Amino acid sequence: MKKTLLALLLAAPLLAPAQTPISYTVSGKIGNLNAPATIFLFGPGSPDSVVLKNGAFEFKGTSDRPFPATIVLRRTGQSKDLFAAKERLRFYLEPTPVVITSADSLLEGRAKVVGGPLTADDQKLSAAMQAVIEKSRAFSAEAGKTTEVQRRDSAFAARMQASFDAIGKAYVQVYARFIRENPTSWVSLYSLYGMKMLETPQYAVVGPLYNALSPELKNSRMGRDYGDMVDKLKDLAIGSPAPGFTQNTPEGKPVSLAGYRGKYVLVDFWASWCGPCRTESPAIAKVYNQYKGRNFDILSVSLDDGKGRAKWLKAITDDHLTWTQVSDLRGWQNQAAQLYGVRSIPQNYLIGPDGKILAANLKGEELKTTLAKLIK
Repeated sequence: MKKTLLALLLAAPLLAPAQTPISYTVSGKIGNLNAPATIFLFGPGSPDSVVLKNGAFEFKGTSDRPFPATIVLRRTGQSKDLFAAKERLRFYLEPTPVVITSADSLLEGRAKVVGGPLTADDQKLSAAMQAVIEKSRAFSAEAGKTTEVQRRDSAFAARMQASFDAIGKAYVQVYARFIRENPTSWVSLYSLYGMKMLETPQYAVVGPLYNALSPELKNSRMGRDYGDMVDKLKDLAIGSPAPGFTQNTPEGKPVSLAGYRGKYVLVDFWASWCGPCRTESPAIAKVYNQYKGRNFDILSVSLDDGKGRAKWLKAITDDHLTWTQVSDLRGWQNQAAQLYGVRSIPQNYLIGPDGKILAANLKGEELKTTLAKLIK
């Protein structure tokens, strides 16, 4: 018994802290709507629904953590295509009851939400996002008007991709500012995860944001999972030695990253099925043609799989990718991609002659500008 107790005491610091479940209540009134009008709740479990009675509804449940939830109003009661519904509202499930009221609908700006501190934090974040949201809507409207001829034009596609990337960076900046100002809020931890969807995480950006979070957030299951990712990113931080790998060309010749020591080399992760990768290819080709033979090279790693080998080879030819191409044809399980923590493509790392990482995710003009500073 003593040995067992001693073992538990010694292991205590290693045990993950248990997270206390929370109980939540969401209620409200939307005019005087009745059946078949239905409210659908998207929360931590399966979607729940309530048929309105004189406009009133209520949901009760539990969650293992605070959770960003959405309710959707369907006046017909139909559950088809709920994610496309316009009458929707976002808030946080938390211990404080959430009350939603509206005279007639859940269209944007028509409903009032009164909840706890997390719902207030989320509203503050949404307000800070408004300017970027307007830019995003304008971009979507412009993209919707493009013709087939424009979409086939590589220069036009590159400009649209650059605009899209700029909007993503603007979202990330707002998220980062909110996280720095609210290190104890669950909304900040969710915002870190949201940033992953907009921009490939880099330790220099997300490391300080994560490290500044409160111990409660970092010790939660979500926090520990994100912390594991940050630890891996630290190994890929600027100035770190680039992980080595060897993969084969289409002809079966093994090529090692170590063979590029003494040169600047761009390790570029892509795939034939990746639209943004193919859009970026002309810009990379232009840079390669400008700097090849000047102590610079490119090593492209494809995330195509064995079934996509023919498409990989065709893309190399069609996009005029004249530098070295390699792959182990294991798709997302590509060994090099795993070493570099690749979760989305296109993604690249610029490595210096000493084998250390100099930069990551350089695109278009940014790649040209960086190389111009390094290679005279």
